[in-house]
Amino acid sequence: MDQRNKILAKNLVNVSVKVKPGEKVMVVGRGSATYGLVSQIIKEVAAAGGLPFSQLVNYTVLRAMQMSATEKQLEILADSELELMKQMDCYIAVTGVENAYELSDVPTEKSLLYNKIMHKVSAERVKNTRWVVLRYPNYAMAQSAKMSKEAFEDFFYNVCCLDYAKMDRAMDPLKALMEKTDRVRLTGVGTDISFSIKNVPVFKCAGDANIPDGEVYTAPVKYSVNGVITYNTPSVNDGYTYDNIRFVFKEGKIVEATCNNTEKLNKILDTDEGARYIGEFAIGVNPYITFPIMDTLFDEKIAGSIHFTPGSYCGDSNNGNMSAVHWDLVFIQTEQYGGGEIYFDDVLIRKNGRFVLKELEGLNPENLK
Repeated sequence: MDQRNKILAKNLVNVSVKVKPGEKVMVVGRGSATYGLVSQIIKEVAAAGGLPFSQLVNYTVLRAMQMSATEKQLEILADSELELMKQMDCYIAVTGVENAYELSDVPTEKSLLYNKIMHKVSAERVKNTRWVVLRYPNYAMAQSAKMSKEAFEDFFYNVCCLDYAKMDRAMDPLKALMEKTDRVRLTGVGTDISFSIKNVPVFKCAGDANIPDGEVYTAPVKYSVNGVITYNTPSVNDGYTYDNIRFVFKEGKIVEATCNNTEKLNKILDTDEGARYIGEFAIGVNPYITFPIMDTLFDEKIAGSIHFTPGSYCGDSNNGNMSAVHWDLVFIQTEQYGGGEIYFDDVLIRKNGRFVLKELEGLNPENLK
């Protein structure tokens, strides 16, 4: 185990979820590469006086189960996991899958059924525990990022162990500005979209829920979204890579959706009524993440990016949209990716990925490193 994981585990337990004596903590490891870090987290939970519980997930086994699972079977599984989750005070999950495409051949209807039924467990976790989720820098992630494992590990720990307290302070002016904003407009290659965020709560993410972190998020007023967005970052969902996703909105609803597999995309958007509406709008600011690595937890924090999320609202930023889907799709606005602008009430606040208002300059990459 990399010795830096001892520092990481201590921070996860004592800073991210702030375990108190007697609290019950679920620690989840997805993929065998995570087991060393999971063991270290369990030790730190116990040292803090908490009561650790663990779940280990093997994606080869999960694939076999999804292939054959019936609705009744999944309901039993979800209900049992839900009862356990209801007893937890905190939740820490580490993912380091050996093969990001292990679930790629699970029939779409099977994966959608699994996600829809198991959503009740994740909803309970998000609403009623202090939680943090992160990835583990294994060979698969390094390969996806097109880096050597050693170089990727250095990248990973730079990203995950930056000064989040400094980032948190720098986010204050952006949060305050978003709380005063009504109309938002996003532009870029294949993109011109507008919506309202008036009176929707705004939240900073600076290391207390996701590692890596680095976003300020809210949600659009549900029926206010109009225009078109063309995402320039591929997204892996249930083992399939979606690329060149393009949405056309009318009064909040996705009325046209295309990509490299339009049929598969629209099946996801037809999961339920809320899947064709947006549940989150977020601005990414992590200075060490500058390009996509095909992992949403990293890609959604890219400096100079936004993500615009079909499905349920995120956390407490409630715009009333409910769905079993929550799909963070990323649009990068830096010059390298074609540029773009963000306007708040017709005032330019970010151009080509860089904040142009003086009070927001603290969020530009050179000021966060």
